[in-house]
Amino acid sequence: MNKNLLFQETHEWLEFNGNKARIGITDYAQDALGAIVYIELPSVGETFDKGETFGAVESVKSASDLYMPVSGKVIAVNEELTNSPELVNEDPYKNFFIEIEVFDESELKTLIDEESYKKTL
Repeated sequence: MNKNLLFQETHEWLEFNGNKARIGITDYAQDALGAIVYIELPSVGETFDKGETFGAVESVKSASDLYMPVSGKVIAVNEELTNSPELVNEDPYKNFFIEIEVFDESELKTLIDEESYKKTL
């Protein structure tokens, strides 16, 4: 597991690098969802506040909203997931959903480390 990852209890992870961050869902989330068949992602340039819904994941079992771990502007979308959403089931940490420019780095303090996240499960 990557030590640079931060988590929120809604099962999203964030990898912070400079003023940018990649966001995806955790292994627990992809396992609970089962076979992922569709991922709805925002467009580059959209901005979101911390806690706001930025997309959705649909599986054969259910659908689940995706929540922003921190406020930011979308600077990249993993287009590969549009055609191959099952990649998230194969490796949820390699297959990020979006990359953002982080607006307020102090919001990172509201996220938890991996050990704390595992205790919430």
